[in-house]
Amino acid sequence: MTDQPKKKHAVGRRDFLKKAMAGGVAATTTAVSPSPAEAQQPVAPAPTGPAAPVAAYEFLNLDEQAFVEALVDHMIPADDLTPKGTDVGIHLYIDRALSGAWGKGDRLYMQGPWKVGEPSQGYQLPLTPAQLYRAGIAATNAHCIATYKKAFDKLDATQREEVLIGLSSGKLSLGALPARTFFTTVYQTVMEGMFADPIYGGNRNKAGWKLIGFPGALAVNRENVEKYRDKLFPSNPIGIADMS
Repeated sequence: MTDQPKKKHAVGRRDFLKKAMAGGVAATTTAVSPSPAEAQQPVAPAPTGPAAPVAAYEFLNLDEQAFVEALVDHMIPADDLTPKGTDVGIHLYIDRALSGAWGKGDRLYMQGPWKVGEPSQGYQLPLTPAQLYRAGIAATNAHCIATYKKAFDKLDATQREEVLIGLSSGKLSLGALPARTFFTTVYQTVMEGMFADPIYGGNRNKAGWKLIGFPGALAVNRENVEKYRDKLFPSNPIGIADMS
């Protein structure tokens, strides 16, 4: 009987991440993030182990690093299914995305007019994704300091949850910056960092793929997709780097 609560928790989290992967785009119609392949240039998979060097940030400053690390560890906590978000490398995926072409808005129309549009019209702000992230983090930290007397990374789990719910619902004011637009962009990049190919910095050791039984790059093989449609693929997931 002692194992039953743990099993319920595991199934609940697995179902959440499965739904997030399958329906994340539909649920975040104002997100500005492209596919992982467009987000940034591939990076070498981060080494692991006690002697592994700490990967350097390319875009985020110290305050932003603390925010993003706290955020991804709160959204993807360590449990019996996966390591925590920073151990999966989600913070590095986000940093690489923001420092690359996607973060610079290379694929966005940036000439206005800047008017509030309908959700179906997509992203409508005069900010690149990197500028949105930077402004959103600063505004969220300002709210946290005004409300809790400390920045987001210093909050306890309950307080962080309150802030994230406020952002996702749009009830938390970030001044001129729409909170829900910021949150949907953050949410989608966290999910991408969890499930994108490890070559982009996240999904370290294919933790996200192993969680949902996804075979990885071999999923493009139509014969295998049909053959194993109703059962798990009988091998460890294969990433792009494994095929080169």
